[in-house]
Amino acid sequence: MSVNIREIKNGSVKKEFKGLKWIVAGIAALVVAANSFAIVPAGNTGVVLTLGKAGITGLDPGFHLKVPFVQTVECMSNKIQVYETPASAVSSDMQNVSSNIAVNYRLISSDTPKMYEDVGLDYQTVLIAPTVQECMKSATSKRNAEQLITDRQSISDEVKTALDNALNEYGIYIEKFNIVNFDFSEEFNNAIEAKQVAEQNLLKTTTEQEQARIIAETDAEKKRIAAKAEADAILAQAQAQADANKLLEESLSDKVIAYEQIQKWNGVMPKVTSGDSGLLINIPLDDTQSSSSYTAPEKTSVSEDNE
Repeated sequence: MSVNIREIKNGSVKKEFKGLKWIVAGIAALVVAANSFAIVPAGNTGVVLTLGKAGITGLDPGFHLKVPFVQTVECMSNKIQVYETPASAVSSDMQNVSSNIAVNYRLISSDTPKMYEDVGLDYQTVLIAPTVQECMKSATSKRNAEQLITDRQSISDEVKTALDNALNEYGIYIEKFNIVNFDFSEEFNNAIEAKQVAEQNLLKTTTEQEQARIIAETDAEKKRIAAKAEADAILAQAQAQADANKLLEESLSDKVIAYEQIQKWNGVMPKVTSGDSGLLINIPLDDTQSSSSYTAPEKTSVSEDNE
């Protein structure tokens, strides 16, 4: 039995070609299948692009089907993002102010498709950066350098409100705005330092003067209290003496006085001289001399002596 070699070769070629078609078809099917769905990660919103045109609504996180090769899904993060940048401005008293600021923001999910269509993916450079600089300059220009230091929190709140008003319409929400620091020129820093030193010296001087005043008032009060106490003591002593004298005066009588005189008599009679007659009476009361031996002195006439 003879075998046709050409028929055998043709049959092998047909089988190989048929197998290749299935392989190609399988690969094509895999490619189509791979492009028929999209997975949106958590914290993101999927923007459906149909031949490059953004859809009206976004896709929530999860698995989604799409038209292969016609539709694509662009994922945009709705998580909080941080934008940090330096900023420069001029205060109301014409001081150059440099600052470092940080903005915490996120994209609003429902507005993400519109954000992509109007701005694209580079929204930080296109929208956030210039708006932050403008709002910062506006808030800084309303205050002098000293107020910028003392009112930092109110400035932050004001800038955050301004950013929200400017960016919310684009689908950007400001979570928080922080002014990390303010920097001024070297001349201004030296002036601030000199002012602080002067205020500290003034406070020290005022404190010392107040202390000296308190000490002086305390000493004066002590002296006043001491003087009053002494005066009260003298008055009390005088009152006591007056009361004693009054009591003594009320208790005295003629008999008491006579008795006191007798108690104090030493037994010697007093000598009495008469101015009219010139008589001198001497009454000795010694124990050795009796009353019967008393001799009256002679009377001498003044007129006879003169003659």
